[in-house]
Amino acid sequence: MSTELPEYYFRVRENGAVVFRIDTENRQRRIEMDQIAVINIRNGEVKPHGQRTLSEADKAEIARWMENRKALLEQREIDDIHRAVDYLNLTTQWAQSKATEEQLEDVTDRLLMAMHDLRSVLVRKKADRLSKD
Repeated sequence: MSTELPEYYFRVRENGAVVFRIDTENRQRRIEMDQIAVINIRNGEVKPHGQRTLSEADKAEIARWMENRKALLEQREIDDIHRAVDYLNLTTQWAQSKATEEQLEDVTDRLLMAMHDLRSVLVRKKADRLSKD
């Protein structure tokens, strides 16, 4: 573990993060976290905390974090979709080889509706892409 602390800490929350500046240069040598802003990753909004004015260094670090965070969330989203394909295959195998009649009765209608909805969207999107070419 590194002995050097970062200058900023980003506490992730659902729509973004709370940004803190880290300070260890005090008499007690304690780590102090001074909240400087709140970020909304969805709309790109950065709200300074209280009456604070963000420095150019603060803004640059926040912008860098937001760019990295968006890239990470996009990567996670596509990973989730690839996992969903695996789950569909596993569900097919389960339905074919392990599921009881009661279990199938419990999930069949919901699965069929979800798969129909997904198929409709995918077919429409594919047709849109093909018509552009």
